[in-house]
Amino acid sequence: AALQRGGMKIKMRKWNLNGIWELHRENGETVSGRIPGSVYSFLLDAGKMEDPFYRENELDALALMEEDFTFCKTFDASKEALEAAHAAICFEGIDTVASVFLNGVQIGRADNFFRSWEWEVTGLLRPSDNELRVRILSPTRFIRERDGEYHVGGTQHAMRGFPQIRKPHCMFGWDWGPRLPDAGIWKGVSLLAWGERRLGEVRIRQRHEDGVFLTVTAEPAGAEILLKDPEGRERRIPNGEEIAVESPRLWWPNGLGEQPLYEVRVCLKGDGGEILEEAMRRIGLRTLTVRRQEDEYGEGFAHEVNGVPFFAMGANYIPEDSVLARVTPERTRRLLEDCRDCHFNIIRVWGGGYYPGDDFYNACDELGLVVWQDLMFACANYRLTDEFEENISAEIAENVRRIRHHACLGLWCGNNEMEWLSQQGKYGGDCKTKAVYIRIFEQIVPRILKKEDPDTFFWPSSPSSGGCYDEPNSPDRGDVHNWDVWHSGLPFTAYRDFCFRYLSEFGFQSFPCLRTVESFTLPEDRNVFSRVMERHQRNEGANGKILQYLSMTYLYPSGFAELLYASQMLQADAIRYGVEHFRRNRGRCMGAIYWQLNDIWPVASWSSIDYFGRWKALHYAAKRFFAPVTVSCQEENELTQRSSVVAQPSEVKNAMQLCVCNETRTAFRATVEWQLRDAFGNILQSGEEEVEAEPLSARWLRKLEFPQVDILEQHFSYALKRDGQTVSSGTALFTAPKHYRFRDPELSVEKRGDLLTVRTKAFARGVELYGIDGDAVLEDNFFDLEGGSRQIRILRGDAEKFGVRSVYDIR
Repeated sequence: AALQRGGMKIKMRKWNLNGIWELHRENGETVSGRIPGSVYSFLLDAGKMEDPFYRENELDALALMEEDFTFCKTFDASKEALEAAHAAICFEGIDTVASVFLNGVQIGRADNFFRSWEWEVTGLLRPSDNELRVRILSPTRFIRERDGEYHVGGTQHAMRGFPQIRKPHCMFGWDWGPRLPDAGIWKGVSLLAWGERRLGEVRIRQRHEDGVFLTVTAEPAGAEILLKDPEGRERRIPNGEEIAVESPRLWWPNGLGEQPLYEVRVCLKGDGGEILEEAMRRIGLRTLTVRRQEDEYGEGFAHEVNGVPFFAMGANYIPEDSVLARVTPERTRRLLEDCRDCHFNIIRVWGGGYYPGDDFYNACDELGLVVWQDLMFACANYRLTDEFEENISAEIAENVRRIRHHACLGLWCGNNEMEWLSQQGKYGGDCKTKAVYIRIFEQIVPRILKKEDPDTFFWPSSPSSGGCYDEPNSPDRGDVHNWDVWHSGLPFTAYRDFCFRYLSEFGFQSFPCLRTVESFTLPEDRNVFSRVMERHQRNEGANGKILQYLSMTYLYPSGFAELLYASQMLQADAIRYGVEHFRRNRGRCMGAIYWQLNDIWPVASWSSIDYFGRWKALHYAAKRFFAPVTVSCQEENELTQRSSVVAQPSEVKNAMQLCVCNETRTAFRATVEWQLRDAFGNILQSGEEEVEAEPLSARWLRKLEFPQVDILEQHFSYALKRDGQTVSSGTALFTAPKHYRFRDPELSVEKRGDLLTVRTKAFARGVELYGIDGDAVLEDNFFDLEGGSRQIRILRGDAEKFGVRSVYDIR
């Protein structure tokens, strides 16, 4: 029988073992559910546990994870699987420390969330009633026991001992996420069968020099390779030999050009020409690296695509849900489309979560979103044993091989904040932990990447100046995490004290909207200092910090809904203030990646899109401040020159200077118009200037001085117009909004089909249109309106009734 199986040349076959499984608990309870899935998804779907996001249910959900769990499935095996030369069980992802049994025989052990596992089961299969059993250890007990043997520290927001397990760190808590360390089989399971030969590694490399040249190397050497261009034309190319791409079409990030994709198909054929196995990769033809050049300010740090340095505009991506079974390709695609539609050209995948699935990178390829890819290490120290080195080496090699061909891949980064914090001895660090850091991220990781993906830029940590503990958060080199605004309590104007080379993290918190707060609270909870609201705020004291910044900027809101709105306006103000400043200093600064894009649960956080996909004011603001061509204002006023209204009296210079930023590859000619207006929107003074902004530039206009302005009654408005259409616009005050004498705009809104018409009788700042009976994403929101009316299109949503408010209502 063995000889018969060994002599067969069969196609690679794959049988899906997902679907209905059983979960066995230590208390004897058995629950059916779907794999991919987890303890939480099984119990939630079966109605056996409460929503862990509601009120304080997180605590009960966390207690569940003190158990061990067993997932079981029975299946039949076909004749092909029984007679194949090789058969294997493949788990694409197990969470996390598990023993796996087939028909009572242990076939393997898993101990890394980030790896796939394949174990040969040839000879163990039977025609029917095969029992596959996965026993998963309690993650909370596991880290506690391991840490009791040898302690390694990490961020105080996560559970003690979390670095002891190769599992998403944020599952154990973060300063925006709950402690919900789920367990389960989080990716697909399958039975594989094949003959004597099987496809192995596929490596694709490009060379751009007087044309585009492509080399595809596939194992085994006899594999055939087909290349299909974006128009569908196909050609066969030799395995392992360089070929010239005919009439190559280059891939560009969003806003800089198109995203044509080529398809590489690798086929393993039998002696008769039949296809035994095939694999497909989609690629974009481009060069993509980071340019570091010394200059008068220090050393630059800029993404460079096809020889063109561009200003990076985007946000940090974290896991989308604490219950991973609820993350679908459709949900991820919508989130990334919301980035594309707001002119993002980059996404940073943060190192305390997990490596996203193929659907994430496929979407980024199509949408033109460059990916800054952290490896999964963050805010911790690690114990480096031979076992740990072997485990993380396999993890990194596997994920690099899976992701490296994607057009969107911009760089590999070793970790989040570890060089910076290790240098300071954080988390109980000492000389030994510092040495371990160097060993992992400046020896082991670079060695793996040099072998597996020598073509992609590697950066040892974020932030970093290049490694070796050499000023890892320097403002003059490399990338920076800047938290002076927010964590240090400095005003928004502090952003202008620096022209960092590249910001990979900076942020400001807000509350989610009322509909989101209602999802996890009772009416009596709806006070920001209630126990439930503070449970849904993981940055200690941050609700008070929001109010601290509120006191600097706005009047005190009289209602809960108005307070939520005011917090979102604050967040949008803060990040806009920073991004516009950094874009105006393009060339010296070449990136503004704010923290954070999304939420893992409904919470007060730094996100611009909340857990339910609802856009906060910040995301609408990003659509304006990340626009490829935009005009912004650098104001000089009371806020920039006085610490408070009771400061020692002194002369305040009131001036405005506009700047047109053009992050496209073509020159932009337009007219800049400005007006000095009163609180009703009436024009008191005006001017205009024809401008030409060169490609990839920031063009300053002359400074406008207003020595006689009434700072409490008058404001400045501006717009960039071409062919009569407004391309970009904004307003600026000469004092804090809380001191400006807004008049009641008597706002109203009317819905007809997918159009909303909003009307105002005075200058209305931060006009929000919100669904009363449902949700809606609009083409614009939280905008300024000088008077009259404006029509806004509904892009998606189910709301039929709408309300409207503005900064005037913060009182």
